Amino acid sequence: MRARLQAWPAAALRVCVALLALAALPVHAQPAAPSPLRSATSEPAGLPELIARAKPSVVLVGTYNDLASPRFGFRGTGFAVGQGHSIVTNAHVLPPPEEVPAPQLVVQVKTAAGDWEVRRVLQTSLDRPNDLALLEIAGPALRPLALKTQATAEGTDIAFIGFPLGGALGFSHVTHRGIISAITPVALPAPSSQALNSRNLSQLRSGSFDMLQLDATAYPGNSGGPVFDLRSGEVLGVINMVLLKNTKESVLNQPSGISYAIPIEHVQRLLQR
Repeated sequence: MRARLQAWPAAALRVCVALLALAALPVHAQPAAPSPLRSATSEPAGLPELIARAKPSVVLVGTYNDLASPRFGFRGTGFAVGQGHSIVTNAHVLPPPEEVPAPQLVVQVKTAAGDWEVRRVLQTSLDRPNDLALLEIAGPALRPLALKTQATAEGTDIAFIGFPLGGALGFSHVTHRGIISAITPVALPAPSSQALNSRNLSQLRSGSFDMLQLDATAYPGNSGGPVFDLRSGEVLGVINMVLLKNTKESVLNQPSGISYAIPIEHVQRLLQR
């Protein structure tokens, strides 16, 4: 069967996990924002050091409902940028706009004590043609990740951090590594009349744009996670899609080993807006 390219929402694989009762935190007076996370020198930081330093900046994105079980509904990965109150993720990670009543959008951040802490999302900015969302969150600033400003080259060694398969792995940060195998134009396949939605229409109008093709396997739950340049420790892209051999389920038992990421310059434009 012919392989096809398809963006998978984090909700493609829903798992029920028992969580402790969590309450959204009030907005506190904000301390000075932490400086962006980057390597201390121009030499490679080393993957273990990069993982340890980046994990507190990589968060769970989902919804919160006091009456639901579990109360937190995981939808995807995000990471801190800017002054530490902004979280980047994929637009397709967010609940559909037609969902009524609108669920409470939240992120969960890992505290120094190792606990997950719920933060309310106060404001959302969307770039639907590039499938990006910027979430402004309550509470103290996180340490923002540094964004790569130089052009990315094919063959660059990369790693990405996220929450593959959601709660099936206990909401633990998981790291994969690989290389940028190609920088190639990608457009959504022509949707059927049953599949048309606002994102499809925006993408079709704007046409294709260059994506980072990764020689690495991403899974449902990785959507919205940061892709790092292993040499500089900077974020060069945002995990977005995986190439499917057959059906969505085949990503688990027949992974293609090919994933796609949105180049970081689209995030920088969204931040400037």
